[in-house]
Amino acid sequence: MRRLFLSVLLIGFIGLPATGQTKELPLWEAGFGVAGLSIPDYRGSDERQNYVLPLPYVIYRGDIIGIDREGIHGKIFKSEGVKLDVSLAAGPPAKSDDNKARTGMPDIDPTVEAGPSLKIRLKRNEARDRIWSLRLPLRVVFATDLSYFRQIGWVFSPHLNFEALDVGPGGGWNLGFAIGPLYATEKYHDYFYEVAPEFATPTRPAFNARGGYSGSRITLSLSKRFPRFWIGMFARYDTLSGAVFENSPLVKKDESFMFGGGIAWMFAKSKTKVQRDSDSSD
Repeated sequence: MRRLFLSVLLIGFIGLPATGQTKELPLWEAGFGVAGLSIPDYRGSDERQNYVLPLPYVIYRGDIIGIDREGIHGKIFKSEGVKLDVSLAAGPPAKSDDNKARTGMPDIDPTVEAGPSLKIRLKRNEARDRIWSLRLPLRVVFATDLSYFRQIGWVFSPHLNFEALDVGPGGGWNLGFAIGPLYATEKYHDYFYEVAPEFATPTRPAFNARGGYSGSRITLSLSKRFPRFWIGMFARYDTLSGAVFENSPLVKKDESFMFGGGIAWMFAKSKTKVQRDSDSSD
């Protein structure tokens, strides 16, 4: 289960392929591969884990439900330059017994996020391969081990997004850049950074986080689809400076860095074709 959630998380960071022009494409494509991921136990942890993971590759270009470089989403509304949909995301687990700061505390279970996301296109060139947009996702978060689901708050992560499609040597590379702050409710912050009195020690005082500013992040991704395989990579930097939980004894570093990459081979695609272009707001 841990590997499943980490694989979904990795796909969300790397992104799946895009096209710079309107093209006739398969309704769905499927593949499978392998990936590597290096990630801190949680934002603010000074300990990290390295994984080798299975990497499922799935593209679905439905009119209502889509799986693409922006993750899994359901379209609610779209007009010229504006789109509202439902998006999903996943968060990694962490075992407290493997983390000195959290020794004796409950584990961090995998998380699932779901909620509306508003995308506003700010600027696009004539070739439709250089796109600036504002993304406004608001998601409710659940912690789960698949035997239960527990609501642990809400997150809001507005960010400026830039996409450069069909770049690099030989073309075909898709570059993504995103930057923006994060905000979350007290319940969400408490799940990761609260130290309840029963878990306090002389070196880990009790702490109760507040809701509000949760830090800022920058994400870079690069991917390319070849005829028979796909490769992708990402890097993400988080700063927790000024976050409302910055003084938690569980925050050992004011910054976090994660990175990963993978390769997948294509084994099937739909005979049914659909018309799609790079800007899903259209």
